[in-house]
Amino acid sequence: MTVDHFDPMPLYQQVARAIRDQIKAGELNPRDAIPSESELVAHHGVARETARRAVALLREEGWVVTLPQRGTFVADLG
Repeated sequence: MTVDHFDPMPLYQQVARAIRDQIKAGELNPRDAIPSESELVAHHGVARETARRAVALLREEGWVVTLPQRGTFVADLG
């Protein structure tokens, strides 16, 4: 899924929603790495800051955890 630039929802929220949907669908499981910022930029056609804000939102909501020097992973939601 790519973002819809005509959708009134901010782009970072659309990217976060796409990752959240992958987690809910079981495409990404606890402890799986989520796509890197570079991969999100390339896949969704958004700016790096947009990708960064999407990951920050998911982190605030408890969907992912970021481990320094390791990456960002799906949180153990159980």
